[in-house]
Amino acid sequence: MDELINADFTRRIVVQTADLPWLPSPQAGVERRMLDRVGGEVARATSLVRYAPQSVFPAHLHARGEEFLVLDGVFGDEHGDYPAGTYVRNPPGSRHSPRTGPGCVILVKLRQMPPEETERVIIDTASASWPEGDSPGHQRLPLHASDAESVTIERLADGMRLAETDCPGGEEIYVLSGTLIDHLGAYAAGSWIRNPPGYRRQLGARGSSIYWVKRGQRSPA
Repeated sequence: MDELINADFTRRIVVQTADLPWLPSPQAGVERRMLDRVGGEVARATSLVRYAPQSVFPAHLHARGEEFLVLDGVFGDEHGDYPAGTYVRNPPGSRHSPRTGPGCVILVKLRQMPPEETERVIIDTASASWPEGDSPGHQRLPLHASDAESVTIERLADGMRLAETDCPGGEEIYVLSGTLIDHLGAYAAGSWIRNPPGYRRQLGARGSSIYWVKRGQRSPA
């Protein structure tokens, strides 16, 4: 039976992820905080996943792709090790065998890529050079772009307020540091926000804030 968690993509969702329990996965040493989910153990899902030190996960296929951002520790597989700040896209049809030495936490999205995507992407955002911003106090580090969606890490300076912006394809935000604010509240590090298509918002920062954002969210078919 499908499990449905925040599965209505027409609604705005705000989750303080630190308030969620860590739930065991079928693999010992691997736990999850589920942010959205449509499906059973094989699901279209967005989650925080925590690997205990020295844990491993069996080799598996990502039939519809996987993307993740390493938030803490070092994630690894047979292709290499990925420290905090690494962004990875594993395309549909790819396989790997996750592992970690020191343990790690990742923000991961499963089964949300178009079948025509074929390129594996690895970006070390911790050492990447930030381009000049669209406006003073706002910078964007691009991670992925297609006709359907874009993924960036963005930085807002303390006190910066962006102009009101439409989200025609919806957007998803995970706050990495500092505090984002809008007309509805304040969102500390660890906050996850999903704005539906057509939402209009204005973001600001209280203290310099860095956040991951995906625009053009793919809702379940």
